[in-house]
Amino acid sequence: MAHLSTRTRLASPVDTATFGEYRTAPETRFNARITEDGPYTARPFRYHCYGGWFCPWTHRVAITRELAGLHDLVTMSYVDDQRDARGWAFRETHGPDPVNGFTLLREAYEATDEDFDGHVAVPMLWDRFSSRVVSTDAAGIGVDLATRFRHLADNPVDTYPEALRGEIERLDTWIGPAVNHGVTAARHDPAARAALLEAFELLDARLAHTDFLVGGVLTEADIRLWVTLVRYDAGPNADRAINPGLHVYPHLSRYARRLYGIPAFRDTTRFASFTTPGARPPAWK
Repeated sequence: MAHLSTRTRLASPVDTATFGEYRTAPETRFNARITEDGPYTARPFRYHCYGGWFCPWTHRVAITRELAGLHDLVTMSYVDDQRDARGWAFRETHGPDPVNGFTLLREAYEATDEDFDGHVAVPMLWDRFSSRVVSTDAAGIGVDLATRFRHLADNPVDTYPEALRGEIERLDTWIGPAVNHGVTAARHDPAARAALLEAFELLDARLAHTDFLVGGVLTEADIRLWVTLVRYDAGPNADRAINPGLHVYPHLSRYARRLYGIPAFRDTTRFASFTTPGARPPAWK
């Protein structure tokens, strides 16, 4: 679908007066996986990830992609930070769609399903070979990038080692609901706030004598947690409506800042994309 004008096509500015506000539609779930012998196999330059700098789920995938040594093998681009009823789009802020020349991300979904009426989501993994959406499942995309391309990459970090997978997923059963999904609700919901702060206490204790959550090594568990921690005092807790700040948990705060020192974490972070307007993000150096 790409053509000579691909790199110059941009969507018109966000216009809620004309198009209305975006409303989350019933989610059409794309959750295919990359396998050894299925329709989607690991090939160099086959896949492209569409993401949003603002999105913590995209951020997980971006970090894993860097650690897995796939910066050149699995390409990635970003939609504009704002949207109207048309959904995410490609504008001057982060540039045009380099793969298909789409102006609206919705076009990718409609190319896959002509009757598409679901949620226009990021991250989204696109298959160049079949010109189809592969998946919008951030966890599945992350695991596949971490595990399926190791034979193609140079010096990949194994963030999903087989011996630790069970513990990584067990942690996610409570960190996911309490922290990743609960952090926004914690501003206004006392139960969500209590669950979040209890999780922070438990994590702070867990990290008192270790640098990482599982097995003493950097894994997907750390990536999944960190994208929420880096946003905490710049976004959901920018006005300190939840608690005085991440710094009240010394081990958790130290852990988060240590991870920020790793290029794959630091270089995939754009504070401006998720900092509450008027808020001053804390120093992360």
